[in-house]
Parts: sequence; C-alpha cells; structure tokens
Amino acid sequence: MKVPKSITTYCPRCKTHMEFSVSIYKAGKRRGARWGERRQAERKKGYGGQKYPIQHNQAKVTKKQTLKLECRKCGYTTHREGVRLKKVEVE
Repeated sequence: MKVPKSITTYCPRCKTHMEFSVSIYKAGKRRGARWGERRQAERKKGYGGQKYPIQHNQAKVTKKQTLKLECRKCGYTTHREGVRLKKVEVE
C-alpha cells in the first residue's frame, strides 16, 4: 500500500490542523541491561527454562504497520497504527 509523504491532521501542541511528514515506525535496539531483560534472563536460568509457553504456530501472517507522524511546524511526533499489510511504501 502506498502512503503519502505528508498528511494533514490535528497537532495537539499547535492546537490546530497542521501538515505532518510521514515515515514508517521502526522499533529501537533492545538493550540487555534493562530490568525486564535481566528479569527474563534470571527466570530462564538453571533447570526448568521458560516460565511461560512459547507460541510456535503463528496465527498472523502480517504485522500492523505503524506510521510515525511529525509536525512540520513544531516537530511534535505521534504514531498512527495502520492496517495489516505485507508492504508499506511512503511516496
């Protein structure tokens, strides 16, 4: 699906409708020193292993692509969850 490079939508910081530039959201790099990562490593340590079942058969084929919107005037960033798509193209 092709998504336009700019979208006009409401900006809560400007308190009016503004032009937003559109990009595809990408999750950041996971850090092993975070508390949740350390807790999970502690749970899996030793005998017994995983504390909850790992899902092996994935029901979904695609992910919901999230769009990152940034206000062209003030730089306010917001996310908009999209629909399930195999490929998103910002044009």
